[in-house]
Amino acid sequence: MAVSALELRPRNAVALMDAALRLCTRNAGVWALTLPGGAAVVAAMLYLAESVRMGWPLVVPSLLLTLAWFLRGLGQGATCHYVQELLLGTQGEPSAWASLKAALGRMPALFIAVAYLLGLNTLVVMLTGGFGYILLQSHGVGYAAVMQGRGSPLKLYGTCSRLLGPARGTALWVRALMSVQVLAFFNLHIAFNFLLFLGRKLVGVDLTFAERFASLDNGQWLIFLAVTTFALFEPVRAATATLLLVDGRVRQEGLDLLASVQQLPSRDLGRPLPPPGATRGAAMLAVVLGLGLLTAAPAHAQDAKPLAPAEALRRLGEVTEACEASADEDTAGLYAPLESLGPAEAVKLERFVRRVERQAFDEEDCDKARATLTQGLTTMGATVDAQARADARAAAARAKDILARPEFAEAAPKAEKDAPEPTAPPETPDWWQRFIDWLGAQLKKLFEREPAQPRQETAQPFLTGASVANVLVVVLVTLTLAVLGVVLLRALNRDKRRAGAEGVQVSTVDASTLAGDAHHALSRPPEGWAHLADELAARGAYREAVRSLYLALLSRLHRDGAILYDETLSNWDYLSQFRGRAEWKAPFRELTRRFDFAWYGNLPVGVDGYREFRALTEPLLAAPSRPEVARA
Repeated sequence: MAVSALELRPRNAVALMDAALRLCTRNAGVWALTLPGGAAVVAAMLYLAESVRMGWPLVVPSLLLTLAWFLRGLGQGATCHYVQELLLGTQGEPSAWASLKAALGRMPALFIAVAYLLGLNTLVVMLTGGFGYILLQSHGVGYAAVMQGRGSPLKLYGTCSRLLGPARGTALWVRALMSVQVLAFFNLHIAFNFLLFLGRKLVGVDLTFAERFASLDNGQWLIFLAVTTFALFEPVRAATATLLLVDGRVRQEGLDLLASVQQLPSRDLGRPLPPPGATRGAAMLAVVLGLGLLTAAPAHAQDAKPLAPAEALRRLGEVTEACEASADEDTAGLYAPLESLGPAEAVKLERFVRRVERQAFDEEDCDKARATLTQGLTTMGATVDAQARADARAAAARAKDILARPEFAEAAPKAEKDAPEPTAPPETPDWWQRFIDWLGAQLKKLFEREPAQPRQETAQPFLTGASVANVLVVVLVTLTLAVLGVVLLRALNRDKRRAGAEGVQVSTVDASTLAGDAHHALSRPPEGWAHLADELAARGAYREAVRSLYLALLSRLHRDGAILYDETLSNWDYLSQFRGRAEWKAPFRELTRRFDFAWYGNLPVGVDGYREFRALTEPLLAAPSRPEVARA
């Protein structure tokens, strides 16, 4: 059913994604058009993966995958056309067969778009590491743009950007929301393993082979899950692309401005709005200032340079003289380890000398400088001793390793052949030893296992894990193909069933019962309701007159087979199932809207309102009847 223009308003990314999911769950046409291409991509990808694993030639699998990808592009174009007709209704009632014929009519442009999008996405992913795939979002509506016939397919990205207009930001967030496919990936894995668990526990079938195949460490299983998830989201991609183009058109035509003005309070209507670039300029200034604050300041401190031991002795001697320390003090014997410091300790020595000089010369605190000097020299001595011990241990270990080599091993002395020693005669065991031997023999007989009987070869079981898994795979594939065929046939043959249907009025109650029910539209003929409406209008009861005219309209539409009257349905349900003449649908929608406002909304109706309602109803009531049901 086409959507009224007043119902189209700018949507955010979450609202568009929600609308796409609802459309895909409630309409079988999008699945009928996308499932063949998705199934072909899944089969071709699995065949290619198996060929790579087995080392087969890749020419045929690559060709099949290319053909499946082009078939997928054709299905995407047909689905975009179907969703657009479902929303806007520019060419009458949408049908999967008509959308497929429209896609076949634009097949060259769709094939060019398939090659263009594949090359662009591959180039973007390779050059940006996948990051640019999220930022460059306009080409996500490529198939929908091609089906509208605007622009050249070779300039597809520019055409998509122009059609999206202000909705480009929404397209960016929609692409980010499509990452929900990761959750679907893991949900498929969990669901399949749960089914295997139920089959093993409840049915008692050995599914070890299937469980081993459906594990995350199996590459083929991961490829199957990935391509299946991709195929399941094909209808969502087509629906979101079409909705994004509709949203961009709505924003460009100014309906978002009208909705915003209507939502503003009355006291703020006269207040001047800031210029369009003010907010963007402020945001850019904040970003620049933030980047300036985050920039690291240059370091002014110079890195410490290695200090030679002789220079360190000279500078420490100046500190000692400045602090009037004699040479026979305790620190005099602590200078010796400075000569043994290695290159790794030279930088630390430089910092230590600078610290002592700062305390002695800058702070003029000689006591603190002497204490720091004594403590530092003591620590250096301990460090030199530990380093010497470590070097000694390393040298000893290295020497041991060298001596352990085969070339330094000492040859074992050859054993001299001595004369065999005479064997002593065996001693006769005493009674205790004989008792122990007898007891051991009895225990050995008691606990010794009986000789195993030869096992008879048994026949192989009829049901094994591998055979059950193979049968299960065949059954699942057969069921999938059967469901796909049924959905496709129902979607393509829906218009044929409508064309052959006859307008038959069905009455579940007799005429006497209907005549006594004043609220039932079928209790009077259309002419009777119209005559009653004129009588009520003459008495000034215009609301009741409008109701009588609407009931006359429902009675006439039921008689012609355009609707199936049922008291449990609402007026808008009749509009959604309308199967009458195409030119009647717009006035029927307008009459339904006016009747709801007048009868259920309690809006006052005057003589002018009744005359307008009568003028809209008269062509539908006075039109000649048709013997068959007209197509919508």
